[in-house]
Amino acid sequence: PAQIGAGMSVWTSTKQVPEQAREWTKSILDTLGKEIEVDDEKYLDMSTAINGSGPAYVFTFAEALIDAAVHIGLNRALARDLALQTLWGSSKLLLQSDAHPAELRDRVTSPGGTTAEALLELEQGGFRATIMSAVAAAYEKSLAIGDGK
Repeated sequence: PAQIGAGMSVWTSTKQVPEQAREWTKSILDTLGKEIEVDDEKYLDMSTAINGSGPAYVFTFAEALIDAAVHIGLNRALARDLALQTLWGSSKLLLQSDAHPAELRDRVTSPGGTTAEALLELEQGGFRATIMSAVAAAYEKSLAIGDGK
């Protein structure tokens, strides 16, 4: 994402860093996308598990969505277009809305419908728990790397 100016950088500095140096840092990081300065270094390992490793999670989900579309009969080009536009539009809506993701999900889930059926499969497959475990594993690995392990 940083390659296209849509990355996310989380950074910190000590109080001894001059304001001008902090402004330069913000300016440089802004060229990569969005930046957030945090007041405690502990947030760096946490953010690594989300925005550092997160693109790989999204790319893996996109690949699975495309492959599933091909599996049910769509040609790969159409499958890619449908999957990526769905990811982009959904992400854009999340960014522009104050609604909780669950509320937005509920808006597109009809009782007894196709989405409800698919969500049941995701839950039975441990989708949310697997994502949460993956993020926790990335965080623990980030801590271990920081400790030289």
